[in-house]
Amino acid sequence: MGSHSPKEDVGKHSIKQAPKSGNTAFKLVLAAVAMFGFGFALVPLYDVFCEITGINGKITGPVERVEHWVDTSRTIKVQFITTNNAGMPWEFDALQEQVKVHPGAWTQAEFWALNPTKEDMVGQAVPSVSPSEATEYVQKTECFCFSQQSLKAGEGRNMPLIFSIDPRLPPHIRTITMSYTIFDAGAFAE
Repeated sequence: MGSHSPKEDVGKHSIKQAPKSGNTAFKLVLAAVAMFGFGFALVPLYDVFCEITGINGKITGPVERVEHWVDTSRTIKVQFITTNNAGMPWEFDALQEQVKVHPGAWTQAEFWALNPTKEDMVGQAVPSVSPSEATEYVQKTECFCFSQQSLKAGEGRNMPLIFSIDPRLPPHIRTITMSYTIFDAGAFAE
């Protein structure tokens, strides 16, 4: 009846080819290049994602300055937090940690950036607001975060922020934190 010996099976299945090391090395290099490129694309992708979804308190670009009525019966504490993304060597600080504002009043705050390196650099600040519920009530007519900041080697600069808190801000919100993280934007310089 169709019997076969175990030796025949061994001969058919025992020969396996070893993977080619050149092919594996090429795939590893390709994966490393793709991950490096993705790392550079994260900042603009994050901006687009936050703009589409509205999460993380992402604020869109400048608004036209509209004079609101000023609610002098309320005072909102606005805190400023600055951080540097990993590997960003700039000094980056808010010149005041917080301000107290009446909703509807336009306020100016100043930030400072210094490029202490020996090379010209371009930075981009990414803003966020917390609580995220307050995001739609923060209006900015001018912000260093709207565009890339070019600083020559050793150059420092004051950077203004002009903002207002819409008087329709829900009454339970008494403190707003505006955070700015600065990234090395040299790969995306305009």
